[in-house]
Amino acid sequence: MLSTHEEQIELPAEWEAQSGILLTWPHTESDWKNNLDEIGKVYLDMCKAISQYQKLLIICYDKQHKEMIENLFKDHAIAKDAYQLSICKTNDTWFRDYGPITVRCDGSLQLQNFIFNSWGNKYHSDLDNAVSRHLYKENYFDENQMKDCDFVLEGGSVESDGHGTILTTSHCLLKRHPDKTKKDVEKLLNNYLGATKVLWLDHGGITGDDTDSHIDNLARFVDKHTIVYCACDDVHNPDHDSLKLMEAELKALSDNEDKPYNLIPLLMPKNIKYDGQSLPASYANFLIINQAVLVPVYNVPEDKNALEVLQKCFPERRIIGINSTAMIKQFGSLHCASMQLPAGVLH
Repeated sequence: MLSTHEEQIELPAEWEAQSGILLTWPHTESDWKNNLDEIGKVYLDMCKAISQYQKLLIICYDKQHKEMIENLFKDHAIAKDAYQLSICKTNDTWFRDYGPITVRCDGSLQLQNFIFNSWGNKYHSDLDNAVSRHLYKENYFDENQMKDCDFVLEGGSVESDGHGTILTTSHCLLKRHPDKTKKDVEKLLNNYLGATKVLWLDHGGITGDDTDSHIDNLARFVDKHTIVYCACDDVHNPDHDSLKLMEAELKALSDNEDKPYNLIPLLMPKNIKYDGQSLPASYANFLIINQAVLVPVYNVPEDKNALEVLQKCFPERRIIGINSTAMIKQFGSLHCASMQLPAGVLH
């Protein structure tokens, strides 16, 4: 158990009340440039679903891009008061990893602006790394303060139960900080996110994942006592062994009451490929919004099981399947593409 500090900091759970969802719409300067129509349909489906429950704040590349989105939303009857559009140049669209992370700090909300280096300097990230500060200067975040954090951290690499416990993977965080030990990183997570307990997974990984095993593609809290996780019973699946080892690790973890977690398996889809390359398709990459959960589906038989499992996890919420076969071609899915803002943040 990590010690607490003078400030009372806590990272809210995703299922808590939200004021909005942040997205970056795919554009001609992103990796989507060769299939904008295909990926645009996925983003449109996301926005149609989200706009029924809460606000959207969408990053556009330039004025022409903004006008295109406005016309698209008009054609599909998305109300003008359901969204805001902000012009800001970006390298790519994976907002989860370069967007602000909101914490409660001494009872007030604070936006944390971490360093984004494109998953260990794999790609260009100078524009993406500046987006959070741009939105803050444009006054989208009401009167909440933004803190610049001297720490490389991606939103998809940490999962919170809303009560001080952070679930993460050693492969990702230690690779981002090769000069630090687990204890060093835990102290930083305590300092910035208020983590009083850090649960590390040393195993688990999905072929094709270029994030170095982000937790949001592997295991997710659905309440403070329950974790859903990627499970694989197919011995021919290349990820079978690593996911079985991860399952064993999860069984050894305990919650804040020192009880074993209620573990619920999400059976992996069959090995999905594009141009001969395996894609990191995962049902764990779902997005929780107000009164609903958006779940990636891939036009495979396993979709039905994933939707049923998550409906049992969230009985009071509507489960909405979003065809994400186009999105997974760039190695991410719904959760990777979005960032929630807790209630009281979006102006």
